Amino acid sequence: MADRHKILVCSCEDTMPLDSGALARGCRNFDIITGRQLCRAELDRFRALANSGAPLTVGCTQEEPLFRETTEDSGADLRFVNLRETAGWAADAAKAGPKMAALVAAAVEPMPGIPFVQLESAGVILVYGRDERAIEAADLLREHLDVTVLLTRPDHIIPPRTTDFPIVRGTIRAAKGHLGAFQLVVDDYASPQPSSRSALVFASSRDNATSHCDIVLDLSGGAPLFPAADLRGGYLRAHPDDPVAVLRAVLCVRDLVGSFDKPRYVTFDAELCAHSRSRIVGCHRCLDLCPTSAITPRGDHVAIDDKICAGCGQCAAVCPTGAASYALPPIDALLRKLRTLLTVYREAGGTSPVLLLHDDAHGGALVDALARHGDGLPAHVLPLAVNEVTQIGLECIAAAFAYGATAVRILLRAKPRHSPDGLYQTIALADAILAGLRLDGARIATIETDDPFALGDALWSPPTPGAAVRHPARFEPVGSRRDLLRLAVRELHRAASTTVETIALPAGAPFGAVEVGDGCTLCLACVSACPTGALSDDPDRPVLRFTEDACVQCGLCKATCPEKVITLVPRLAFAAATTTRVLREEEPFHCIRCGKPFGVKSTIDRIVAKLEGRHWMYQSAPQRLDLIKMCEDCRVIVVAQDSFDPHDAPPRPKLRTTDDYLRERDKKGST
Repeated sequence: MADRHKILVCSCEDTMPLDSGALARGCRNFDIITGRQLCRAELDRFRALANSGAPLTVGCTQEEPLFRETTEDSGADLRFVNLRETAGWAADAAKAGPKMAALVAAAVEPMPGIPFVQLESAGVILVYGRDERAIEAADLLREHLDVTVLLTRPDHIIPPRTTDFPIVRGTIRAAKGHLGAFQLVVDDYASPQPSSRSALVFASSRDNATSHCDIVLDLSGGAPLFPAADLRGGYLRAHPDDPVAVLRAVLCVRDLVGSFDKPRYVTFDAELCAHSRSRIVGCHRCLDLCPTSAITPRGDHVAIDDKICAGCGQCAAVCPTGAASYALPPIDALLRKLRTLLTVYREAGGTSPVLLLHDDAHGGALVDALARHGDGLPAHVLPLAVNEVTQIGLECIAAAFAYGATAVRILLRAKPRHSPDGLYQTIALADAILAGLRLDGARIATIETDDPFALGDALWSPPTPGAAVRHPARFEPVGSRRDLLRLAVRELHRAASTTVETIALPAGAPFGAVEVGDGCTLCLACVSACPTGALSDDPDRPVLRFTEDACVQCGLCKATCPEKVITLVPRLAFAAATTTRVLREEEPFHCIRCGKPFGVKSTIDRIVAKLEGRHWMYQSAPQRLDLIKMCEDCRVIVVAQDSFDPHDAPPRPKLRTTDDYLRERDKKGST
């Protein structure tokens, strides 16, 4: 068919072998077209294919600019995938046919559009330094930006010949904001006196001065103004003793003027958030992990500042309800690509696949370097690039093993730009599940290196991971993130063909049960606090029900319980998770006037026993105790009929004043 999707694979001047049979087996629904030098000698052939109107996937990323320029006027539908560095340039490239087929098929998977948030910068920059080097940097920027120099504790600053930009003194005490909207609080703020002669002399200072700017260039050499400072857009930092770093920062800030589209990395649904209820805090996983402090509490839920969020994805990876979901790409799109990658690899004849998850900036560069200067990636290692490896959640790892991966390796920087604690928590949770399903061996591990040869050593001589699941899954990933998490875990359990029905999990797991002790009075405060409906009641009788599949172990029920008898049990139950079971049930108390059931019999009996003959309200008229035994409607009727004031207390003693005491004293003295 002329309009059928076409796969263009080039041997790159015969520097890598092409297994046409494996490509045909794995990509049955595509036309496979091979070449030797599509970017040069066979460029006309490529141009003709592009003009055919059929969508094309090209197995080369090095010459992507050339291919796009060639088809600029035709509007061809082009996709690109790197087959050379990820498969063809390797010591065992002859075995890499199934991998190439898998990589090509995964590249064809459609990716949804990226949502953006817009940042505006008018070019107002604050250069924060300690000496003349800050002034020199500002001088390089004054023709491009609106510059102000802030010097912290300057020693001897020679006054400039002309005041081309303000130079002031001060120390930044607090900073917040992002590109286009920084707000700084400055202490010891002072302006220089215009009569300064051999050195700048500053006027009297004041604290709590406020500065607003679009860009901050920090050359102070001190502690960064923001957490995870390298991830804060519009804030650039260089040590003043490193002139190369200073010049690089100056060149970067010159371009930070105008409108900028920043990806909205995380989509957030406040209605699903289990942060708090009635000012009682439950889940705070995302708050603990956000490296940039882009997440803040806001009532019963949290708020994510899209303009500060740097896209690490840890909030989405650990969010138990799916309120926070990663959008670059959405998790269902990522799992579809993962499904295609592992399924096609197996159909093309591949065995024992190891999934290598990496980002493009760091991991992609290491993979390229390993291919050019080392043995490349082994034929059974399937690389999958993501925006940030810390976005990987339990649903992705569980799905990988369910789809047939024998191991998962996650490539990290030797010195991460932010803490990957969320990823480590996910790995610990996945390890517990795999061990419970008897999938033993070195299944999941991180490779933390900036050295391509160390990456090669870790992949070419790995510990034995164990076999894949007996019956790899083929489920279609559809639904919300929480639904996909449950689906992936259940499919992994089914694929593992194990009889294990309950797995104990570490604290903080998003699955588990709730146990209620004997002191429960069925006040049902936990039902009101539960954000997911895992705990429920019955309007007709005093009963507390629990659906384990809906529980996210947020802890709100435990924190809300006035009797402190609720215990969280983190676990993964496969058999009875979707059923609703009764945690607590008691006999209802029936109204002594109309017979309607209300309240809990044991609670009413206990209240009556405590009040009878002891409280002033019921000592003078014992029949008043019957009000406690009536429903709310009958209680109102009886009170109105008998003109009974439930707050009618015995008369209080007359209030005695100072005059009373003085009068009594005078009376005693006169006698």
